[in-house]
Amino acid sequence: MVEDQKKNPVKTLITIVLSIGIAALFLWLALRGLEKDKILNSLKNANYFWVFAAMLFGLGAYWFRAIRWNLLLEPMNYKISNSNALWSLSFGYLMNLTIPRSGEVARATALYGVEKVPVENSFGTIILERIVDLLCMFLFLALALIFKFKAISSFYTFATAQKSSTSTSTSSTLYFILGAIIISVILLYFIFKSKIEAHSFYKKITNFGKGILTGLKSILHLKQKVKFIILSLAIWICYFFASYLVCFALPETANFTIADGFFIIVVGTLGMMVPASGGIGAFNYAMKLGFMALFLSMGKNPEAGGEIGLTYSFISLPLQILIMLVMGLISIPMLAKARKK
Repeated sequence: MVEDQKKNPVKTLITIVLSIGIAALFLWLALRGLEKDKILNSLKNANYFWVFAAMLFGLGAYWFRAIRWNLLLEPMNYKISNSNALWSLSFGYLMNLTIPRSGEVARATALYGVEKVPVENSFGTIILERIVDLLCMFLFLALALIFKFKAISSFYTFATAQKSSTSTSTSSTLYFILGAIIISVILLYFIFKSKIEAHSFYKKITNFGKGILTGLKSILHLKQKVKFIILSLAIWICYFFASYLVCFALPETANFTIADGFFIIVVGTLGMMVPASGGIGAFNYAMKLGFMALFLSMGKNPEAGGEIGLTYSFISLPLQILIMLVMGLISIPMLAKARKK
């Protein structure tokens, strides 16, 4: 499966072009109609001490995630070093900057190179991590709903207002086509079931699927469940402070409350879910809309909020990318060194 991805440069090129296109589209949506001089002036006057503090929490999330990954691999009788886990996931994040969503496979492949953990097994634990992280994000969403419901309702209004009147019919058509394709594939499978199951490629897929299932089941056999929960919370507490502390760098957001921080991390996470290169454009646009809604809920000018949201995003996102680049580039020689041992 991993080799097939490497041997398909056309698919890789299309993925890269699409992700850059998505990033450019959202960046254009974020920047249109705003006074760039105000944003540049705010960036010059920012207090970068708080940005440095946010960076420390960002790095802390890497370390806690590496330790947690080790816990998920233990039930499968793999005891890996925390350092190898750290550099493998750092390499995965670096790959995400080039090809969105490629980091999971790259991370599992890197770990195999230094610890010989089968890719399909570690890939299953990575999927499991994503599920746990989604639950943690829902926890922050619940907190935001409790403390910042007005801002969330405003954000929803702003976000849905961006859709064109034809988007509903277009979406319906796409869902119909997707449904037809799925039904066709299922019918073809049952018609040619014996031939398909005899093919070597089918066996590769099923074996890969079994490996992923084994990785997913690892959470049922965790030896240190309490530690796993604590580490999961620690990761997201680090994420929270990495995003919230940036607010103190700007005079306009220095008085933001912890409840405002709950709202910001939820909006930022939603922006980073868009398959754009490094979250560029999508994160900026999400912050623009999010801060507009936040300012509106406070009785302030939403346009001023949009400008501040963009300023915030032009500090927070480069910080995240810088951490990914530095940790990712360091991981390359570290993994090479570990592979030689």
